[in-house]
Amino acid sequence: MSYLFYLILFIFGLIIGSFLNVVSLRFKPENQVFDLKIINGRSACSYCRKTLCWYELVPIVSFFIQSGKCRSCGHKLSRQYPIVELLSGLIFAAVPFFIHYRSSLPDYYRFGSWSIWTLVFLVLLLISVIDFRHFIIPDELTWMLIFFGLALIILQSQIPNFNFFDQSFLRHYALLFGWPGNIWLNRLFAALTSSVFFGLLFFLGKGKMMGGGDVKLGFALGWLLGWPDIILTLVISFMIGGATGFILMINRKRTMKDSLPLAPFLAIGFVLTVFFGYQIINGYFSLMGL
Repeated sequence: MSYLFYLILFIFGLIIGSFLNVVSLRFKPENQVFDLKIINGRSACSYCRKTLCWYELVPIVSFFIQSGKCRSCGHKLSRQYPIVELLSGLIFAAVPFFIHYRSSLPDYYRFGSWSIWTLVFLVLLLISVIDFRHFIIPDELTWMLIFFGLALIILQSQIPNFNFFDQSFLRHYALLFGWPGNIWLNRLFAALTSSVFFGLLFFLGKGKMMGGGDVKLGFALGWLLGWPDIILTLVISFMIGGATGFILMINRKRTMKDSLPLAPFLAIGFVLTVFFGYQIINGYFSLMGL
């Protein structure tokens, strides 16, 4: 595939990122995420309510040309706009690039896998933004991840000689954790392990450490990744989340009683596992001299 193809995907991803911004910014916890009555309509400044022109809505470009401010009222715009657009663009370009160069499987599988994983990362991005803004994870988005996980399992089941090493992003290191098993049992075991872990934290913390949405998201991520990849995702997520909380407390921007949204950290751990899981585990064992 040519670099022009990835550039086109990146630009298209920026546009989709703009749509995700609209969905997340207009979302209300009491409504559905994709409520057409809410997400339809012209975009307007959140402060002065002036309807925006097309040249004020060009992904990333408009934000920086306007110095991150509304052209009408001069109020600073949220940095969420360029961040989400850029991440969406990277998702559209990076996922097919990763699958094209690292997979020797048939073209139809690569296209199907590329499409599903792109949707998975986009939904995770939307979940992260909504959780960051509202401390809530909409059930409909979690169910979408579970559906995509089912689609991936069915797709993988159709490939002849599709072995355990192809299923795990940790490759042969996955054998250290035992029980590769049947793909259906593997995914279910990972999903239950993750959700039980979060369920215990929810129970022990009496709902203060995390919410029920985190438990459901844990199930979905385990269903998508399988065993033992979900373990690496959880370890990375809690390490980054803990370090972030510690830094915020040192800077007095958070206290021990304040909460942090968990979904963004789970998304980071998930992404690192999918793209760099093998390298992370290999680097760890190399440092340990193993």
